[in-house]
Amino acid sequence: MTENPAATDGVAETLRERINTSQPHTARIWNYWLGGKDNYEVDRAAGDQIRQLHPGIGDYARADRLFLGRAVRHLVEEAGIRQFLDIGTGLPTADNTHEVAQRLAPESRIVYVDNDPLVLAHARALLTSTPEGRTDYLDEDLRNVDTILEHAAKTLDLSQPVALVLLGVVIFIGDDEDPYALVRQLMDRLPSGSYLVLSHTITSPAMPDVDEAVRFWNEHGTPKLTQRTPEAVARFFDGYELLEPGVVSCSRWRPEPVDGPEPEEVAMFGGVALKR
Repeated sequence: MTENPAATDGVAETLRERINTSQPHTARIWNYWLGGKDNYEVDRAAGDQIRQLHPGIGDYARADRLFLGRAVRHLVEEAGIRQFLDIGTGLPTADNTHEVAQRLAPESRIVYVDNDPLVLAHARALLTSTPEGRTDYLDEDLRNVDTILEHAAKTLDLSQPVALVLLGVVIFIGDDEDPYALVRQLMDRLPSGSYLVLSHTITSPAMPDVDEAVRFWNEHGTPKLTQRTPEAVARFFDGYELLEPGVVSCSRWRPEPVDGPEPEEVAMFGGVALKR
């Protein structure tokens, strides 16, 4: 199929209008900490300032990414999952969900969802797929559950188990919006045998500089963050069967190699749970 140059130019122009390069953005800072190139000077400056407040902050991004890879591998190899709904995708980098899943099971199907125009601009990197499988991308907000599932059903068979992946995204849902109900709405619409994979930055008395870094971000960056305690993060998994080792530092969720020293704890906690 040949693209219409005028239509393509129009989409590109709309994306440029939506991308604010005068204010730091969390997805681009995350990309910077991961060593990516899809960021701007304003993001790098903010990322460096946050790292000064909390030197280990870049480790969160790496720990979260490695957690994603380990969780997807487990779900494909041990649980037989072949469908993933990844909401809050972030900018493409190494070992995206579809790359990990399709490397192990080429027939895997993945739907990505994000409302960041910069992610949309790079969506082609998320739409590569094995011939046996399929990937799709939706420019949409996590809050719009009906729209997301209606679109996902074009690629995924929602009568069969799906892994719902919510990495570092519910932190952008304030308590006044009831993020727990939002996650339940999504999981309630998925069949038994589905899984929830979720990670979230935590607040902890043992890591006071994390709170300072988040305060700095909420004063200068977008979108705003809501931190939660490890106990509050664990509440997202209420009613589901948590896999071992439970809700823990992402660096400590089934680390590899298993016989090595225990990894350093980071203030990004995550878990994986089964819907019976």
